[in-house]
Order: sequence, then structure tokens, then C-alpha cells
Amino acid sequence: MTSQMWRRFAPAAILLLGLALFLLLGLERYFSFEMLSRHHAALVAWVAGNYPLAVVLFVLAYVLVVAFSLPVAIIITPLGGFLFGVWMGAILSVIGATLGSVAVFLAARTAFYDLFHDRAGAALARFEDGFRRDSFSYLLFLRLVPVFPFWLVNIVPALLGMRLGPYTLATLIGIVPAAFVYASVGASFGLLFDRGEVPDLGVIFEWRFLLPLLGLAALALVPVIYAHLRGKTSS
Repeated sequence: MTSQMWRRFAPAAILLLGLALFLLLGLERYFSFEMLSRHHAALVAWVAGNYPLAVVLFVLAYVLVVAFSLPVAIIITPLGGFLFGVWMGAILSVIGATLGSVAVFLAARTAFYDLFHDRAGAALARFEDGFRRDSFSYLLFLRLVPVFPFWLVNIVPALLGMRLGPYTLATLIGIVPAAFVYASVGASFGLLFDRGEVPDLGVIFEWRFLLPLLGLAALALVPVIYAHLRGKTSS
């Protein structure tokens, strides 16, 4: 492999290798509610005594979890709410998730965009052009609706030629509502652990939370619909 090819594929290869090692070593067992329940008192005490360091380590951990697409991301935002409170936990989660998403985006664009683009058919090329025109609104919609796999939404815009600036901003804005929902769930972990109960992270799919998220997602598509109707009217 030439040095140019290595520079192109190395970031994506490192991220894939990190995910493979995480799964092969079974490290997900350290990110369970059982483990958190067992050590939550010691963890809270350590964060209280080392708050600035804890903030930095939490954000760094979140960046790595998202960048390596580790299957434990769903527990990290509630953990932030548990350790730092709803507001700070959500803010730190948004920062970490956004930075991690940018890392995946850049790695996927560097390694696979040209390969994907060269093999895309005419129909897919037209779809790519349409996506680029309203990429911010489309990505904002995908981020707001909590049913699309986060890792997939990190990669697809890179393959469709979205620019980094709109990608970062849409990601930052789009993950805020769910981050606050999960952080608020995490803020109650202490009470649940003391009762011996298991937190329910499916709360975001309850209608009281899901409907507002779907409403925001629908608003994100208003500019796309308006442009489409305006184009029809003028043609």
C-alpha cells in the first residue's frame, strides 16, 4: 500500500480496529447498569473531588465512544446526567457526541467518498445532488428523530458530499433535545439504584417525549418542502 493510500484509509482503519477490539475483548461488560449500580457511590465521590478532571475525561470518553461507534453510547448521556446534573450532563454529552461524530465523518469522507462516488449510478448521483441542496435540513431531521442508528447518520452525509460546517452545526443542534431527555433520566439513577431498580432508557419513545421530537423534526423539513413547492410553482 502506497503512503497516499495509507493516509487515506488509516483513520477509518483505526476506528474500525478500535470497535473490533472493544467487541473481541468484551469491554461492554464494564458499561452495564449492574456495574454502575455497584460502583455509583464511589464514582460520584470521585467526580465531586476531581470535578474539572472528571469533565475532561467524560467528554474525551464520549468522543471515543462515538468515534469508534461503540455499542454503549446509549448509556453515556444518562451517565452524564447522573454525574453532573441535567444541564451540565447534557451539555457535555452534546460536545462529546458532536466531536466524535465529526471524527467519524472525516474518516468516512477521506476513505470512502471517492470510492462511493465513482461507483454511484446516475439515479444515486441525482439523489446526492438533491441531498446536498438541503443537506442541513435533512441531517437535522435525522438527528432529531431517535430511530435512526447514530453511527449510520454519521457516515451517510460524508458519502453524499455534505460539507463539514453544516454537518457539525446540524449535528450539534439536532442531538440537543434527546441529550436533555436522557440526561434527565440519568439524574434519577441514584434513587433507582438505592431501590434496586433498573433505569428505563426507552422513555424517549414515550409519546410525551417522542411527539415533541417528531414535531421538531417536521419543522426541520419545512425549508425543503417550501423550496420544493416554490420550484413547482415557478416551473
